[in-house]
Amino acid sequence: MKILIATDWYAPTVNGVVTSVLNLERRLRERGHEVRVLTVSEKLRSHKTDTTYYIRSVSAPIYPEARIGFVKHRYYKEIVEWAPDIIHTQCEFSTYIMALAIARKLQIPVVHTYHTVYEEYTHYFCPSKKLGKVVVSVLTRNLLKPVKAVIAPTEKVKNLLAEYRVHKELYVLPTGIELERFEKILSKEEKAALRQELQIPPENKIMLFLGRLAKEKNVSEIIEYFKRLNRSDVTLLIAGGGPYFKELKAEAEEKCQGLSVVFTGMIKPDDVWKYYKLGDFFVSASTSETQGLTYIEALANSLPALCRKDPCIDGVVKNNVNGFQYESFDEFKAFAEKVLENEAFRKEMSEAAYETAQGYSTQIFAEKAEKIYISSLSKASD
Repeated sequence: MKILIATDWYAPTVNGVVTSVLNLERRLRERGHEVRVLTVSEKLRSHKTDTTYYIRSVSAPIYPEARIGFVKHRYYKEIVEWAPDIIHTQCEFSTYIMALAIARKLQIPVVHTYHTVYEEYTHYFCPSKKLGKVVVSVLTRNLLKPVKAVIAPTEKVKNLLAEYRVHKELYVLPTGIELERFEKILSKEEKAALRQELQIPPENKIMLFLGRLAKEKNVSEIIEYFKRLNRSDVTLLIAGGGPYFKELKAEAEEKCQGLSVVFTGMIKPDDVWKYYKLGDFFVSASTSETQGLTYIEALANSLPALCRKDPCIDGVVKNNVNGFQYESFDEFKAFAEKVLENEAFRKEMSEAAYETAQGYSTQIFAEKAEKIYISSLSKASD
């Protein structure tokens, strides 16, 4: 099969969409498919490699690091002549419009993955959350009219699309992760050296948040809860960078005086696994996730996950099995203290966390995507 993947987000950017695309691209090729990627350039210049087309773009002010590609581009004819059998779109903006034009020309189906719960991001452009949700609902419904099928990373997103009255074939397909990346071992010496570099007291346990520091990730709640937990024997390690980095660091310095809070800033993708190895348990207060890749990565590293309750992680983070979905500070505190003070309990959670993650491999992800493509092609020919 010839498969064109269209995405506004692509390497070297690091986020959940990029991780999903890179894993899918690689595994589909391993399964014998010919895969090319259509994305936007980080510059005002188009260029390409053997398998990827980068379309010139300009910065988009509505969201940090977002870019708008020029829909008319010089690679359109080349892609049409290559004649993909199907297009898998990953974003709803520039490359989506480009992909629809190619699909119309070739009369081929488009499968779309709806990665982002936009109503959680309306604070970037709309002061009213209620109005923002209505706008997102209408836009989503209209945008998805041309596609053959829609993939939702979780039941949460599938239910949301149904609420938006998106009447398409809807599939739930959790994004896979490269479990092999986390099978590496960080030696005691390497771990001690990294802790020393980060100025983490050698005796402290580590509560780890790892991810993009944006407002919708609700890291402020983690900082507030850490302050209220008031444990001098615990370090809150906030790993990652993003547009909210400075505000969060200032907030932590103000609120958590006398406590150990460490910010790493941006981490190289190849070094991410090391920070998971430092943690004793993982924390997140986000309710804006559609995939929750960092939750699964944490579990793959045998970290119990303490996360704000969210349908996105139903069936992933299971209460008192591999972690806990909290709804209040009291629940957060109870689980955190049990993990910190009861090593047998933490070990039990860790083992269950690792087992849970094994069901989210990139191989399974690609196999299921392939079946959706075959089904969409079959229905398109009816």
